[in-house]
Amino acid sequence: MTAQHACMTTDVQPSSALRVELEGASGPVEVAIVRDADGELHAISDVCSHGAVPLSEGEVDGCFIECWLHGSTFDLRTGQPNQLPAVRPVPVYPVSVDGERVLVDVDAPLSFS
Repeated sequence: MTAQHACMTTDVQPSSALRVELEGASGPVEVAIVRDADGELHAISDVCSHGAVPLSEGEVDGCFIECWLHGSTFDLRTGQPNQLPAVRPVPVYPVSVDGERVLVDVDAPLSFS
């Protein structure tokens, strides 16, 4: 599958997140489209790796999003947790913008070693 329309750029304000559901090769994928404090758009799994709750309902601080349930924070660029209790990263997906359309490819998660 290739990048698909997730939302419009105007749907996501700075330091906020929007939950979308996209169709992946193996079924629906819950994604948080996040605009960081600098205005850059990110696509990250909307499911916290610790508590299985929506990250899109948490607060965005700089390039991090905080899980509202237990306080774990995740780097929007890499998906890596930087605050316990989460210890496993969450998937991060490639984002592109075509005009005002935000496109995300959920079948090609970014890999960070």
